[in-house]
Amino acid sequence: MRAHEAGALHGDFGQHPTWLRPPADVNKLMTELWPQTATKDDGGVLRVGGKPVTELAAEHGTPAYLLDEEDFRARCRTFRTAFAGADVYYAGKAFLSKAIVRMVHEEGLHLDVCSGGELATALAAGMDPAKIGFHGNNKSVGELGRALDAGVGRIIVDSFDEIERLSALAVERGVRPQVMIRVTVGVEAHTHEFIATAHEDQKFGFSLSGGEAFRAAGTILGAGVLELRGLHSHIGSQIFDASGFEVSARRILSLHKRIVDELGVTLPELDLGGGFGIAYTSQDDPQPAGDLADRMNKIVDDECAALGLDRPHLSVEPGRAIVGPAVFTLYEVGTVKPMEGLRTYVSVDGGMSDNIRTALYDASYSATLASRTSHAGPMLARVVGKHCESGDVVVKDEFLPADIRPGDLLAVPGTGAYCRSMASNYNHVPRPPVVAVRDGQSRVIVRRETEDDLLALDVG
Repeated sequence: MRAHEAGALHGDFGQHPTWLRPPADVNKLMTELWPQTATKDDGGVLRVGGKPVTELAAEHGTPAYLLDEEDFRARCRTFRTAFAGADVYYAGKAFLSKAIVRMVHEEGLHLDVCSGGELATALAAGMDPAKIGFHGNNKSVGELGRALDAGVGRIIVDSFDEIERLSALAVERGVRPQVMIRVTVGVEAHTHEFIATAHEDQKFGFSLSGGEAFRAAGTILGAGVLELRGLHSHIGSQIFDASGFEVSARRILSLHKRIVDELGVTLPELDLGGGFGIAYTSQDDPQPAGDLADRMNKIVDDECAALGLDRPHLSVEPGRAIVGPAVFTLYEVGTVKPMEGLRTYVSVDGGMSDNIRTALYDASYSATLASRTSHAGPMLARVVGKHCESGDVVVKDEFLPADIRPGDLLAVPGTGAYCRSMASNYNHVPRPPVVAVRDGQSRVIVRRETEDDLLALDVG
């Protein structure tokens, strides 16, 4: 969605937010929403990594997730540099493939996984197990065993049941894995309720206020089977306001001090999570990595000084902020359906099977005509998919050229995080490929599914 000065107008705007205004130039890219190498040429064709999307569509088909590899690597480096001295964990759940694992490793980042499948992908790509962290609120015996056998660097324990399972497995194998305790610090992150993860009434972590987190530390230390490395807090995702980290750090460092003082141990590490937000529309204003790092480091320094604590080694998890902006989805328009007095529905060849976030989180996205320049005025449109659901919406409200037509290419930015990870085969639609583009060259890093793939699973 775009907020611009008024221009030519089609449609009724009374029911839409007051900030939603048509752009002066419907062809112009809002560069803050797009990967670093994304530009439009004189003919209005969107280019990424020096390659026009018209060629990418011809080579790889649509829909397709297009990864700007230089942008992705640059964001890895930016966070690594900004948080110098800390461990930066790439969030595997945002998007993971073997190629992504290799890039993450090459750029000096650690990797966070939260399932056996993500762990298998990381190991298959050659990730150093010592630089892998294993999250999850219900890790199975099999998953924990595989993590121990691989030598995963840290396991973030999430329940007393998990402590018991992991301890038994560690005794069987004669190993002493490093663990961190995930602490629910009672901070309400300013984000969607489904991705706020540190308030009391949810499934993750040990409660701080209820005393469970301290009791978990005592259980681990008393048994002497697991090595307690530190405490972990994660207050949510798509977060713009750093004030939540200040409250979180104060509370978790108070617990840190209590464990050190009363249980007589040293806790060398503190993980404050992250979940930093990205710009999906003109209304989003993410903070630069350097500003986030400065603020979080100062918070930790100030709290440690106030408590008389030695500063623990810091680790952070930027979340979607690394891969989210580095990818956009390319679609082909199939049907254009004007609704008199309301808006025009623009149907594309994908939908909720490749981006469920609009339906699931009421997420907002933007879009642009990617295959040509238009001289028509802006028209209020809703970009929808091909699925048999009225909720199959990709972009709720966007100004597109009034002459948008079947065969046009439409691009939606900010789809690197969670879109491919959460993709489905609803209506038996094969999932799109992921194509990395760099220096005028493209390569498929996750191939397009086919109907043969779908049928191969059907043994009936």
